[in-house]
This record gives sequence, C-alpha cells and structure tokens, in this order.
Amino acid sequence: MTALKSEFLAVTTEAIPGRETVSALGLVKGSTVRAKHLGSDIIASLRNLVGGEVREYNQLLAAAREQAYDRMLANARELGADAIVGVRMQTSTIQQAASEVVFYGTAVKLK
Repeated sequence: MTALKSEFLAVTTEAIPGRETVSALGLVKGSTVRAKHLGSDIIASLRNLVGGEVREYNQLLAAAREQAYDRMLANARELGADAIVGVRMQTSTIQQAASEVVFYGTAVKLK
C-alpha cells in the first residue's frame, strides 16, 4: 500500500462514521483507458475454448482500476482533502479493444 493510500480515507458512503465533515472541496476523479494486447488476445482466445478465468484480461483490468483509483487520490490530495466520500467506479467500452475505468467522489475536509 502506498503512503498516499494509507493516509487517505476513501469510502462509498456519504459520510464517515465518527468523523465530522467541515467542508466539501468538490468532485475528484481519476481515469485511465486501456487497450487489449494482441498477445493477450491470442491466449484469451485459447482459454475461451476450454473455459475458465481469463487471467490476462483480469490483470489488465486490475491494473486499470488501480491506476484510476490512484489518480483520484492524487486529485483529492491536490485539493488538500482529508478524505473522499461517495466513491463510485464506472467502466465503459471506448471501442471493441479498449475500455475506460473511472473512479470519482467528493473530496472533503474533516474536523
């Protein structure tokens, strides 16, 4: 866990139990767009023949989620936030071979 993640509260709830929100600093977000790799596509196609988890895509999307989340935290840090509330994640397909992952929430100052 990076230092930035360990010192930051990021929750899906609208408030942090036991903590008072002093002010909302605004929307923060982080996103990334990732494209599939030809080599991974070949291996994934072979896995589709026998079934099971497609680890190559799982790793690709896990890295994309991590990067988007880190970018949201960095955006909140730039605003001087203590935490992020109302965190949500969304994915979308840009084209057949590329997907976007977005994390967003409200940066807040805590008492």
